[in-house]
Amino acid sequence: MPAAQTTPWPWQRARPGTWRGVACLGIVPLLLTLSGGRAAFGESLVGDICRVKGQESNTLHGVGLVVGLNGTGDGTLAPKDRGLARLLQLMGTPIGTDTNGAPLASELKDVKNVALVSVTAEIPAQGGREGDQLDCTVTSIASAKSLDGGVLLQTPLVGPMTGSNPGQRRVYAVAQGAIYLEDKNNAVRGRISNGCRLEADFFNPFVKDGTITLVLNKSHAGFAAAQEVQDLINQQPDFRTDDGPNTLPVAKAIDQLNIEVKIPRFYQDDPVLFASLLLRQRLYAVPSQSRVVVNERVGAVVVGADVEIKPTVVTHNDTVVDIGGGRTASQFVAVDPGEDATVPKLKALLSALNALQVSAQAKIDIIRVLDEQGAILAHVVYVK
Repeated sequence: MPAAQTTPWPWQRARPGTWRGVACLGIVPLLLTLSGGRAAFGESLVGDICRVKGQESNTLHGVGLVVGLNGTGDGTLAPKDRGLARLLQLMGTPIGTDTNGAPLASELKDVKNVALVSVTAEIPAQGGREGDQLDCTVTSIASAKSLDGGVLLQTPLVGPMTGSNPGQRRVYAVAQGAIYLEDKNNAVRGRISNGCRLEADFFNPFVKDGTITLVLNKSHAGFAAAQEVQDLINQQPDFRTDDGPNTLPVAKAIDQLNIEVKIPRFYQDDPVLFASLLLRQRLYAVPSQSRVVVNERVGAVVVGADVEIKPTVVTHNDTVVDIGGGRTASQFVAVDPGEDATVPKLKALLSALNALQVSAQAKIDIIRVLDEQGAILAHVVYVK
């Protein structure tokens, strides 16, 4: 066992409300430290940091009616009343009509067990086939109080509008079924398990003009990373294109996000094999930009281990945190004893604030101020 501590800890020496240094080895609820940083390099596959363009998800949407509500529907709502009147007419149930033969929606104005809803379903990035069943989300559009216990009537779902005439939009799926609430505190939004049935095939093409485009993930996008991926692909002997007596590189980084790769002649009849080989290439030097992600909704901060901050002094209420840049200028101590204490790190600042029981919102406010002052040497992303 080590000898008893006789020298006061730094926070015992500082005046009340002032923090000069702390070595914190406990778990920090707000701080999740990840490896990596501005100078960090990691081994990964191309498929870990890139996706193939064309492999994106698609959202279908429609407007429908939910019935069977226990008096928690929309009540008097003209669009709902007209939709219900039209449905009854199509199903052969007669209701009153006006002089033009149109159904009288006013006869349904007091119906409160029906709600007008928005219905959405997401087609996965790999596409889908006719007959596939997907979950769909149902959300009240108007004044319904709850969708609990409701049943969605058959609702056509269409894709994004590509022309000027909405009536020409293609129906890709049909949704219907009983609704269950994922969150009892949000009773106007629910889901239908396997409630969406695809009525058309979804094929997401990934080859255009004999070229596959790799798209870097947003967490890795940058000129250096794009150059690394380009060079790696061009170094592979099997990935070069014959041009008479010469061989030409197939990959070209066109910006910090996209790398275009021409399919070599040997793989032109099997682009799937070529794409799989591309994504399995191993990268040994992928520079990653330091990032700090602040989720303001849940009060969480994700920060790289090597994110540095400029020497500064943070004052919040009656708390003062002195972040010095040298051993003689400050008694600031990093959380990791192996780190250089002369280089202030954001993770150590957050640990200090946690030791002082500063609230999560206050920590986020401090990060925002430091970011605005340019004191955080990393890109800060704020998530609402």
